[in-house]
Amino acid sequence: MTAELQDAWPGRLPRTLDYPAVPVGELLRGACSRYGQRTALHHGDDGLTYTQLWEKACAFAQSLVARGIGRGDTVTLHMPNCLEYAVAYYGTLLSGATFSPANPLLPSAPLVKQLADAGTVAVVTHARSAVAARDAVNDHVRLIVVVDGEPSAGEVSFESMVAESAAEPPPVGFDVAGNLAHISYTGGTTGLSKGVELTHANVVSNVLQYVGWNHGAVPFVSVDGRVTVDQIGDSADWPVRLGTGVIINLTPWFHAMGCIGSLTVPLVAGVSIVLHDRFDPAAYLEDAERWRVSSMSGAPAMFAALIAEPTFITRDLGSVRALSSGGGPLPHDHLRLLTERFPDVVVCEGYGLTEATMGVASNPTARSATQKPGTVGLPVFDTELRLVDPTTGEPSAPGRAGEVCVRGPQVMRGYRNRPQETVETLKDGWLHTGDMGVFDSDGYLTIVDRLKDMLIYKGYNVYPREIEELLIAQPSVRAAAVVGRPDAEVGERPVAFVVPNGEFDAEEVTAAVNEQLLPYKRIREVVVVDQIPVSAAGKVLKRDLRDQLT
Repeated sequence: MTAELQDAWPGRLPRTLDYPAVPVGELLRGACSRYGQRTALHHGDDGLTYTQLWEKACAFAQSLVARGIGRGDTVTLHMPNCLEYAVAYYGTLLSGATFSPANPLLPSAPLVKQLADAGTVAVVTHARSAVAARDAVNDHVRLIVVVDGEPSAGEVSFESMVAESAAEPPPVGFDVAGNLAHISYTGGTTGLSKGVELTHANVVSNVLQYVGWNHGAVPFVSVDGRVTVDQIGDSADWPVRLGTGVIINLTPWFHAMGCIGSLTVPLVAGVSIVLHDRFDPAAYLEDAERWRVSSMSGAPAMFAALIAEPTFITRDLGSVRALSSGGGPLPHDHLRLLTERFPDVVVCEGYGLTEATMGVASNPTARSATQKPGTVGLPVFDTELRLVDPTTGEPSAPGRAGEVCVRGPQVMRGYRNRPQETVETLKDGWLHTGDMGVFDSDGYLTIVDRLKDMLIYKGYNVYPREIEELLIAQPSVRAAAVVGRPDAEVGERPVAFVVPNGEFDAEEVTAAVNEQLLPYKRIREVVVVDQIPVSAAGKVLKRDLRDQLT
């Protein structure tokens, strides 16, 4: 290990953590015990303290158990972010049932398949999405719970579910290493969505890994048996102390990054979460100033929109102490602009995937540690990363790109009802991610691209991210994505989809970008579009762009 890498590890933190063998619900119990009357969630004119969130979650759990729903059953949450979502999430887990999230905008056909694949017996839906839920349920669904609306015949209102039961957790015996906490479906950015099976041990470990990494903390069990965290990092390195942070959340909780990184991790750290129903850059910045947010996090698309918003440079954002980006690469030009706007703030990019609960790597958040912009940092606690040749499976040569493989306590049990794909993805204890990366001499990882997004032009590997970075750096380009058009003579021709920023000359931009690229990497075609399709988590949907070329 080099001296620089030794210095990069977050100050005073151990290399390994002691993970309590508890179910996920115990994390909320510990947070409630510690932060009690502090606001946990704020949404519009409503809010919940930590105590209220815990009590309502317990009541919801009791109501599920009273209806015969518990261990071995799956409860699907089919609604947008709201106070009730958090209650239902923790209530489901406290009942012993398995949580499975569904995008409330998912069309009926894939929703039908997802409910069947998950073995869903209960659906919690919102008035705005209830019609789709009703159309998608099958004979196995025994309960439909409706939030913020009148239930139809045979359905139950969320309010009555919470009101009818005691605010005490039901007695449930857990096998934390064996019982499923989540069946989370992949984003499907490169193919069909798959159900990822995550145990309570998977979820608890990843939550505690990121609370520790982000806040300079380690887990411990208090004298009254509550699981909590102790902030051992000093305030110079981690100025946002436990129980003081404030964030605005836009990340959908039906996505791994949202459910783990933007709900449970903040709550364990005592953060107050302000919910926004939709992304309005001006409104986001207005509330960031109003609530004195301590950190800002999201996908690259969110930061791109904030940078483009005129009030980004005029709002008082002096309370911000950290910026974090995930879900895809942050363009270098945007990273530069963020650093200029927040010169004293640590900007961290990280990397993760649903198959690893949420995250596996991040730049250190300690101010005294080494951050390397453009990389996704180091593996977090108890997590191993290695790179292999995707063709041979052999370790990649130093400095050469290879498929990122992960081993750690947060790695999934497997794909639901897909034994062959599980075997192909989990090999000898290593999760093969399908992402291509490269280590620098100090062990920092840079994600080059998705293995499936890589193009082959005349036998040469072409990684779209390099081309996209150059495109986005052009003043007349607002957003860009590159995919391959099949070509019998050369394999695949790089095609750039571009969203113009004002006046746009395709030939001029193509020439400016291509002169910075080796011949085999150069753009062969430009398609002008109004927007780049992205998933709810902000990831570019490359498959949709490829479909436009057929």
